[in-house]
Amino acid sequence: MRPGGAGRPGEGRPRALPPHVLFAERLLAVLTGERPVHWMLGQTIGEAYEQLIHLAPANPLRPTGAAGPSPGRRARPVLRHCAGSPLGPGVVEAYASVSAGGRVRAMAFRLELGTDRRWRCAAVELGPA
Repeated sequence: MRPGGAGRPGEGRPRALPPHVLFAERLLAVLTGERPVHWMLGQTIGEAYEQLIHLAPANPLRPTGAAGPSPGRRARPVLRHCAGSPLGPGVVEAYASVSAGGRVRAMAFRLELGTDRRWRCAAVELGPA
């Protein structure tokens, strides 16, 4: 630590996750049934909310396979990999692989940066089960 209490830049602060990783976690929470679809209302634009309304009721990424830490509960699906590619200023196409029990599912989504400097999900797709 430097004199006067100032450490190195970024020291002691959690590193912010890239927007595509944050949104992958948010989408995972909705598609496992952990969060309701309306939780994504202010975080979606265009067709994305409608896509979630159609996908979420089936809980396509719900926990399956091996039991989790509590008896009778399944292990929560986790992000195995997530990456994003900028398509232009303020637009990112992202993909993630999700491990759910013994299965791995693909998830793709598009993020767009609004005039308010907030990222919003504009489209969501899941790979086959």
